[in-house]
Amino acid sequence: MAGIDISTSGVRLVELSKGDKGELTLECYASEPLPRGAIVDSNIDNIEQVAEAIRRVWRKSGTNAKAVVLGMPSASVITRKVVLSARLTEDEMERQVEAEASQYIPFALDEVSLDFDVVGQAAGSPEDVEVLLAAARKEKVEDRVAVAEAAGLKPMVMDIESHAARAAIGRILDQTPKAEQGKIIALFQIGAHTANFSVLVDRQPVYEREQPFGGNQLTQDIIRAYGLSYEEAEQKKRANELPEGYERDILAPFLESVAQEVTRAIQFFFTSSPHTHVDHIYLAGGCAILPGLADVVASRTRVKASVVSTFRGMRLSNKIREKQLQIEEPGYLVACGLAMRRFD
Repeated sequence: MAGIDISTSGVRLVELSKGDKGELTLECYASEPLPRGAIVDSNIDNIEQVAEAIRRVWRKSGTNAKAVVLGMPSASVITRKVVLSARLTEDEMERQVEAEASQYIPFALDEVSLDFDVVGQAAGSPEDVEVLLAAARKEKVEDRVAVAEAAGLKPMVMDIESHAARAAIGRILDQTPKAEQGKIIALFQIGAHTANFSVLVDRQPVYEREQPFGGNQLTQDIIRAYGLSYEEAEQKKRANELPEGYERDILAPFLESVAQEVTRAIQFFFTSSPHTHVDHIYLAGGCAILPGLADVVASRTRVKASVVSTFRGMRLSNKIREKQLQIEEPGYLVACGLAMRRFD
């Protein structure tokens, strides 16, 4: 199975394989931009445009995988943890989960796609288990299934984008020195229109927040400064073909804005939790590749900051150009996490 991340700005695909000793190999990856308006507020408005982008990214990647894993935006999914008796059979647990879900979901159950997973033993109660339930409107799930099927692919798993990102960052954290493990980790993913901030303590999520801020703000600044169309501004931003003075006049203020957003997110975390510090900030998403971002964030927050190396520690197939990968990989965190579902 390949992982396909469908965001407001584009589609990204990742295919992984696993060796006999558990080592992962990046077999292929690719991205394809989406036209403006194809996806609005995480909703697919133009199924054909998104399906065509998926077809193009599938061909570009060189994968043969027709089975795919897709992701739902976190804002479109309701998740809750509930405690149930460990003695329940799977059928009994399913009925109990549906009964519990009706208390938390503001829709009729026949209007939602519902699933659950046993997380583990409930704290302080060996006879109970903690269960994570997740629910999304069927129409939103069906739209994503429809675009994949229209592209000739077969959706096998629907994950939650934030969960996929945490799975991918967890793999990276497994490779950090023991002295750095067990730290409080903040992950700041910057998309085109929204930024997702989450905090992990001992690999477990303790806080999550979505902010209306993204790379589209930089694109709009470029449009206003140089009189370009949206498409021209995006193309020149990605290719680093903007006039002299761009880095000083446009990019530097935007990097400061990102740092302010990260600082604000951390302060919200402190005021709504018992924690008073963060040990390391990881930056991901398409904007994370902007030169100097990690240094600006570290300077403003006074916390160690680094850009995510999504495929760190993986083997690379002979189809992968390593230099190009290093430039692009911060934007593939969700797609990588989706692709990892192949091994569940």
